[in-house]
Amino acid sequence: MVSRLYEVRESERLRDLCGPHHRHLTLLETRLKPFSVSAESQGGGIMLAGSQEGVSIAEAALAEFERRLRGGAEPSEMELDGALQAAQAPSQTFTGLRGLKKSVTAMTRGQAKYLEILSNPDNALVFGVGPAGTGKTYLAVATGVAELNAGIRQRLIVTRPAVEAGEKLGFLPGTLEEKVDPYMLPIWDSLRELMGQEQMERRMARGEIEVAPIAFMRGRTLKNAFVIVDEAQNTTAAQMKMVLTRLGRDSRMVVTGDPDQVDLPGSQESGLKQALRILKDVEGISVQRLTAADVVRHGLVSRIIDAYAASGES
Repeated sequence: MVSRLYEVRESERLRDLCGPHHRHLTLLETRLKPFSVSAESQGGGIMLAGSQEGVSIAEAALAEFERRLRGGAEPSEMELDGALQAAQAPSQTFTGLRGLKKSVTAMTRGQAKYLEILSNPDNALVFGVGPAGTGKTYLAVATGVAELNAGIRQRLIVTRPAVEAGEKLGFLPGTLEEKVDPYMLPIWDSLRELMGQEQMERRMARGEIEVAPIAFMRGRTLKNAFVIVDEAQNTTAAQMKMVLTRLGRDSRMVVTGDPDQVDLPGSQESGLKQALRILKDVEGISVQRLTAADVVRHGLVSRIIDAYAASGES
């Protein structure tokens, strides 16, 4: 057993690392229980005790957590969990994105690999699939905003099935934006968080940010754009083929969805499932499969996903 002090010079930073009522230290001890690690706040730092390996992991996790806080991340248990993941996978590159209002960093190994794929401009078509809460859409939007802000792409286009089983929007009152808006709330939330309300509205007014249901993609060629196809599990086979072939010169496309949560009626096959099967050997297409281990919502969410998977019921 060894004991070492992790030094923290600033009292405010020490409070953030420890968390309210030392909840972060409790989480650190819980995650590193197999290494018998204990963590206590002391004047000038955090005293770590336990096995040599456990203390080394704890030090690396605190250093990563502190680095994220300096970069503008929130002092949350979620961020500490991500730092712990990074500390226990030193060979894995946990890539961050630049030029955003809020710091965005991978929280899990799966997200790190996903961000690595998204950050490579040579990957023109990326499939990010997995259960709710794994960040597949949020990280795609963050990458799109980063490329838009950097001037790499001229437009950010987000499309998704607006209504389960067919996108029958014509009978709804209002403009196209008003019809689609209720289905795009998660996207609006992400955009506001990543670029701010004012910049989002300004870029929308200039046509640099566009949201539309998949039905309105037909007949278009999307040039110099970062295109996100969200909730793709609810596209039909015809819709998926149509939207994939909209990809134009100097554009990239990210398709996100959960193949296990298809809402199409009857016996219709999900366009996402079919595309993953048909395109699995096509050169230039990247697929990142996220799992319950990559869920970064409340810790209970990943346990709920695992329980449903174990039951065999969807």
